[in-house]
Amino acid sequence: MSIVRPFQAIRPRKELASQIAALPYDVYNREESKEEVKKEPLSFLRIDRAETQFDDSIDTYAPCVYEKAKQLLQEMIENGSFQKEEKSVYYIYELIMEGRSQTGIVACASIDDYENNRIKKHENTRAEKEADRIMHVDTCSAQTGPIFLAYRAKAQIDDIVDKTKKVEPEYDFTSPDEITHRVWVIRDDLDIEVIQKGFETIDSIYIADGHHRAASAVKVGLKRRNENPAFTGEEAFNYFLSVLFPHNQLMIMDYNRVVKDLNGLSKEEFIEALSEKFDVEEVQDAYKPEKKGTIGMYLDDAWYRLSAKSEILTNHPVDGLDVALLQNEVLTPILGILDPKTDKRIDFVGGIRGLGELERRCREDMKLAFSMFPTSIEELFDVADAGLLMPPKSTWFEPKLRSGIFIHQI
Repeated sequence: MSIVRPFQAIRPRKELASQIAALPYDVYNREESKEEVKKEPLSFLRIDRAETQFDDSIDTYAPCVYEKAKQLLQEMIENGSFQKEEKSVYYIYELIMEGRSQTGIVACASIDDYENNRIKKHENTRAEKEADRIMHVDTCSAQTGPIFLAYRAKAQIDDIVDKTKKVEPEYDFTSPDEITHRVWVIRDDLDIEVIQKGFETIDSIYIADGHHRAASAVKVGLKRRNENPAFTGEEAFNYFLSVLFPHNQLMIMDYNRVVKDLNGLSKEEFIEALSEKFDVEEVQDAYKPEKKGTIGMYLDDAWYRLSAKSEILTNHPVDGLDVALLQNEVLTPILGILDPKTDKRIDFVGGIRGLGELERRCREDMKLAFSMFPTSIEELFDVADAGLLMPPKSTWFEPKLRSGIFIHQI
């Protein structure tokens, strides 16, 4: 049984939503954040990345930065830029990218479900990345960036969503990256009950994107429990802000790799080593793999199709992933890249940037590139259900959820 609660969001006044909504804080570096806030002074980035309000002599993680975030959020609530919902509700959040729509339920998920692994993970988190968001959430007493969750589609939830989307949305705007964002509010008590009971019949929910944000929100919740030993479990800090999408609406994009050198091998030696495990075929055009078990490779201005030989294919939830196949059969044994998280000879390029970006990197600072067939949502579920972890950079989700449209006060 999964607990997914309605809540009273703090959210933008209707006419300000498009100016406030911002890409997640970790999409930008400090300089890019400052430029974004300069372009759009109401952007939620100025709260999510409050170092934009200081000169560069102030450390990004200084206590005054988090205090500034708290102050800015409070000011926007007090001046009416943000308003609080009158009752606990669910929201529907639709994102449309290049004609493809995905629609999720905005709600609060349970930190106990996270702790008990009813909300399942597929990657590890790093303490230093968590520390920043722990400070931000704890200082602001608010969760500002929703966690991207997925669940196996449920007809009774779909029916309420479809019915609600027939009326005029609360928000309807297109962001500068040409993603359309639409939001509806589910206020009807019966509809709210149907959704809540629908989620109670779901055994497992999966973190698709936002592992660090989720871990940080949970740790703040546990800290608040320690500070309030008489807690009942109903307090807002026992839950974290989420958008939950049915699995059949999600698309995972490819997450590609670029490598700096051939590990001392000549081109001929490298291709010979590859040929032991893959059928290697040069192709005329930039190659985007069409099926699992094939990998594209760009080397010396030429594209190749690598087709895995049957003896290296496996049904193992992790080792059977194409990104694991590349790591286990090419990057580690041939190119000497043992730990892709720390090795400076490899970099990762999200599929949203296209194959042209791989060619550009090979002209400028890298030697070869690999284009990957995307990991599927079913593969993600299988890995998480097995209690295993994916290799780094296995999934790239688009479009990105915006911060600042929904805020959960704790």
